[in-house]
Amino acid sequence: MRLGHGRAVALMVLVTFLWSIAGVVSRHLESAASFEVTFWRSAFNALAVGGVLVWQRGARALLDDIRRGGWPLWASALCWTVMYTNFMVAMMLTTVATVLVTLAMAPLVSALLARLLLRQPLPGRTWAAIAVAGAGIGWMFGEQALGGGGGSLTGALVALAVPFAGAANWVLLQHLHARHAADPSVVEPDMLPAVLLGATASALVTLPWAMPFQATGHDLGLLAMLGVVQLAVPCILVIRVARALPAPEVSLIGLLEVIFGVLLAWVGAGEVPASTTLTGGALVISALAANELAGWRQRRQAAGDGPVLVAGD
Repeated sequence: MRLGHGRAVALMVLVTFLWSIAGVVSRHLESAASFEVTFWRSAFNALAVGGVLVWQRGARALLDDIRRGGWPLWASALCWTVMYTNFMVAMMLTTVATVLVTLAMAPLVSALLARLLLRQPLPGRTWAAIAVAGAGIGWMFGEQALGGGGGSLTGALVALAVPFAGAANWVLLQHLHARHAADPSVVEPDMLPAVLLGATASALVTLPWAMPFQATGHDLGLLAMLGVVQLAVPCILVIRVARALPAPEVSLIGLLEVIFGVLLAWVGAGEVPASTTLTGGALVISALAANELAGWRQRRQAAGDGPVLVAGD
């Protein structure tokens, strides 16, 4: 059953909230360290996603889909591996706000990589947004390099790999879709198993550094929640949302993850964001929101929907 617009928006808000709980939950772990946290989160996610895919398709069909995926499937799996691994390691090394603000760069990094690799034109507003957001990230990282900013520069740099991996994954999917659209005889591979492969690879890569295990039963319960509730469930839900909402609207609502995540860590774990992080984050979020709103208005006007008012009109 197709989602209506209102329900799709509500579901996307729920998705961003579920994504945002990683920081506050990780702050309540008792004994698990960074690589062990990443291992268990990825392992529980792999079990959950694998269970859903086997239930939907059957084990044999799933294996056939993986074999038919070829290099694009494994390239996408590598991107997922980096995203899963670096996100949680960064979350254990620096502040929740620093990680989430850095991740918010993903749509702009995607646009830049699409311009460089797929030769897709970028409007002036997007170049301006990239410059402003880059200044915000630079300000935040610079303060941390000087020992301020309330977080670890190492953690911030680890987090920086996540939006680049996500952007590379998105550009790959765009390339495959465009190639199939240009020549329908070219089969577009099913990329959903890449999520399972990425989670499995993340667990395997971090396993040697995760041992000896120190997680308590309390920790394992929280990490299972992260793997299933914070990752598997919203990733499955967002697939339905993406069919009902345009990409700009998904990106705009997705910014709530930063707000939810910072507030949850602040209220639920006493992690007060530094002023430099708030300043840099405000630049990043403002640049992204302005770019997406302007693009949304332009597309609606081109479609003949009439003028659309946005902030500043």
